[in-house]
Amino acid sequence: MLGTETHEFLTGLAGRPPVDEALWLEALTHGSTGAARDYQRLEFLGDRVLGMVIAEWLYKLDTGNEGKLSQRLNALVSRTACARVARQIGLGPHIRLGKQARDDGGVDSDNILGDVMEALIGASFVTQGFETTAEMVRRLWTDLVGGQAGKAKHPKSALQEWAAGNRRKMPEYRLVERSGPDHAARFTVAVSIKGVGEADATASSMRDAETLAAEAFMKRFG
Repeated sequence: MLGTETHEFLTGLAGRPPVDEALWLEALTHGSTGAARDYQRLEFLGDRVLGMVIAEWLYKLDTGNEGKLSQRLNALVSRTACARVARQIGLGPHIRLGKQARDDGGVDSDNILGDVMEALIGASFVTQGFETTAEMVRRLWTDLVGGQAGKAKHPKSALQEWAAGNRRKMPEYRLVERSGPDHAARFTVAVSIKGVGEADATASSMRDAETLAAEAFMKRFG
């Protein structure tokens, strides 16, 4: 069952002692442990709950059109955003990882931190219901929602518009390298525009690597 420190961590996270400790333990368990149940099913559920909470929140806060709301929503529920929240609350040490995954740095992987954060939201929804979970999400995501996440134009969109405005061909993205084990994979992606140049970047997902590469390109050539 839950250790003392993890029990206290979850109590602070949820605002009350965890009900159904086995379910919360499942939310913290990575597949590399070989346990019969890991966080994937709860992650699936938590992802949808998080999206609903943030969408409702933005609808009430933001007067932007559908496109702008969608842009902000995508940024706020992204793996990067979830991992950022996970780091802020000190989630890493409480995740149950197999030895190899831990040795490979899984405890600080955006993929794992983001997934477990969503799994904890799923566990909260199952044991405490939607409104209590929504309150937890609003508390944890306050800084992100109040900040600039998703307000600026997405780097890939900005790069595409820059190319069109400068009468250049559209950006082309290619995978340069994939390294590391599946649970802590790293992707290096390069983006190029013919007649201008190329930039690359590395991240824990293809999408994030493409985004960072587009940012790097704009800083270098934009």
